[in-house]
Amino acid sequence: MLFVDDGDVLTAAGSAAALDLGLHLIRRDRGAEIATAVSRRLVFAAHRDGGQRQFVDRPLPVVPDTSLAPVLAWAQQHLDEPLTVARLAARAAVSPATLHRRFRAERGTTPLAWLAAERVALACRLLERGEQRLERVARAAGLGTTANLRVQLRRQTGLSPSAYRARFGPG
Repeated sequence: MLFVDDGDVLTAAGSAAALDLGLHLIRRDRGAEIATAVSRRLVFAAHRDGGQRQFVDRPLPVVPDTSLAPVLAWAQQHLDEPLTVARLAARAAVSPATLHRRFRAERGTTPLAWLAAERVALACRLLERGEQRLERVARAAGLGTTANLRVQLRRQTGLSPSAYRARFGPG
C-alpha cells in the first residue's frame, strides 16, 4: 500500500507515494480523465498498485570492535600506571568476568599474566637500550620495585637484569 485514504485523514509513505496520493485526490475530486492527464504531464504512472519492490538504502550498522586489540593497545601505552583487571574491563566496557573469558579465547592467557609479560617485555627493551638504573626500568615498566623487576625478569627469561643487560644490551 502506497498511501492510505481514511476519509478525513490521508497519508503517504515517501515522496513517490505522495505523488500517488496527489493523483488519488485529483481522481477522487476531479475524475479519472484529469488525473490521467496530470500523471502524463508528470511522466508518472496514473495508478500504481503498490506491489512493486521498495529499494531503500539500508546502511550497515556500525559494529564496535569487539576484539581485545583496542584495550591491549591502550594498556601497552599505560604500563607504567596501576592497571588492574577491573580497570582493563572498564576500558573494554565489559565485566571482569567477560574480560577473563575474552582473554582466554583470544590470547590463551589471563589479563594479569598478559600484563606481567608486557611489563617484562618493556623492561627488557629498556635494558637492551642501555638503561642503567634498575629503579627507572622497574618504574617505567610498571613493575614497581627493583626486587619485583628481578623476580619477574628471572621468571620470564631465566636471567637477572644484569645478566640480561650483559647478554642483550649495547656493547
